[in-house]
Amino acid sequence: MKPVILWSDLLIFILIVFISLFLRGMAKNPQVRTKWKQVFSKKLGVSTFIIVCAYVFIAFIDSLHFQKALPNIDQHITETRYETKLTSVLDLALGEMNTNIERTYSYPFSLKSYSKSMLKDDSGNLYRDFERLNHAGTHIDNDKNYVSDIIWQSAVSIFFGLFLSLFIIGLHKIWLIRSNGQNHNVYNYIPWNTAYITLTCVVILVAWMLHVGNLYHILGTDMSGNDVLYKTLKGIRTGVLIGTLATLIMLPIAILLGISAGYFKGWIDDGVQYLYTTLSSIPSILLIAASVLLFDVYINNNQQLFELGIEKADARFLALCFILGVTSWATLCRLLRAETLKISQLDYVQAAHAFGVGHARIILRHILPNVGHIILITFILDFSMLILAEAVLSYIGIGVDPSMASWGNMINLARSELAREPTIWWTLAGAFTFMFTLVLAANLFSDLVQDAFDPRTANGGHHD
Repeated sequence: MKPVILWSDLLIFILIVFISLFLRGMAKNPQVRTKWKQVFSKKLGVSTFIIVCAYVFIAFIDSLHFQKALPNIDQHITETRYETKLTSVLDLALGEMNTNIERTYSYPFSLKSYSKSMLKDDSGNLYRDFERLNHAGTHIDNDKNYVSDIIWQSAVSIFFGLFLSLFIIGLHKIWLIRSNGQNHNVYNYIPWNTAYITLTCVVILVAWMLHVGNLYHILGTDMSGNDVLYKTLKGIRTGVLIGTLATLIMLPIAILLGISAGYFKGWIDDGVQYLYTTLSSIPSILLIAASVLLFDVYINNNQQLFELGIEKADARFLALCFILGVTSWATLCRLLRAETLKISQLDYVQAAHAFGVGHARIILRHILPNVGHIILITFILDFSMLILAEAVLSYIGIGVDPSMASWGNMINLARSELAREPTIWWTLAGAFTFMFTLVLAANLFSDLVQDAFDPRTANGGHHD
């Protein structure tokens, strides 16, 4: 196999490095550490954090791409040739879920096709009936036993998931005992029982989907016969990346302009206000649509820059992240400007000016730490908002490339499916359930972060 790194893969690797450095620096700050203790001392904070981490982990292993080597059918050719299709580590973990393609739609856990077709009996006579699926339940001898087989296979996967989670919890218990031995009562503020229960539920659910999903179509199949569960899991990477990368593009713009406007005032403040007022006056959907269409023209005129189809889809995806980031900084900029105007008039900032402290040092030591809670809360809230924005944009046809798995594309395709009789509901249900779980977990976690970091709460206060 040959490793392949897309631009979006490279960005997520850089993002992980920066997050690791941020967490390391945060651990050295006792005030910040105390506030995070308030978040993780609550059961809801621990549970939602584990759920979000599970989504991020799936997005990470789906970003480890490679090309499989093709079999050498000509001995005179010594050069290794590779498939044009990219495979990820997540594809390996999902097994045959991607290759178990049926002819068309099928219900969740069904053994037969959604619609009737012309079939032949043993005597060669034609009749019309529901066709047997090629990959669902092929391991059982009698189709009448498939309900009991689903129950049995589910029990096996649950047992394996429970064993794996107990193994992970056991390793963590050993590490926790050693940590407490070196530093008494460290991490004891975390409700570990709640964390273990949440982790066990996540591991069991993943084990169940991996095992049963390779035997049956848990969420059915789509119009092309592709497994809906596979497409839903592949959409996690798109949702997590677009929420993260677009927010990270937006943050530097909003921080630089917002703090500069509130601190320096004068013509800088007037210029920044003019920028975000003008940007806010333009309908965001129209601005994003125009930018996406312009980039599509660039891609179509420069086909030689993209050797693989997925590289073209990846370029459009990164362009969408950039466009969403550039067009969504106005709200945070306005908040930071107002907060900086207030902080710049406080006594300790005026005293720093009197002692001749430079502007850069005042901003880094006094202004930025006191607006950090706004930046952190906005990051988490915008993460959820941008995931929903991708779904809306894909729904109206200006989102990520149609060849790229995303919840927005699934919801877009479900529009016509809901009008069929009987209704094809499982495509929409799969995308909505996974998207709703991630957005809900992120929003609940952001509420706890806001309660802990907002200086206006009972335990808050300005740094001095």
